[in-house]
Amino acid sequence: MLELRPNCECCDVDLAPSARAFICSFECTYCEACATDTLKGVCPNCGGELVRRPVRPAGKLAKNPPSTVRVVKAEGCAPRSAA
Repeated sequence: MLELRPNCECCDVDLAPSARAFICSFECTYCEACATDTLKGVCPNCGGELVRRPVRPAGKLAKNPPSTVRVVKAEGCAPRSAA
């Protein structure tokens, strides 16, 4: 089951369970602005594709709440250069 991390790993903005969030296959989590503009759709940790995180149905959040553990890169995320 996905952790549904509460924040963007780059800029530390809060990401509600229903907000537009992006993840890689390792669940690194980013806000839409960082994922699309800064990172250009590529995870800086693993090099994997960033995709829209699924939204957990509201009725399932009580039994399966999102994570409260914040993961933040102290140095932020460097913009990905065009390849």
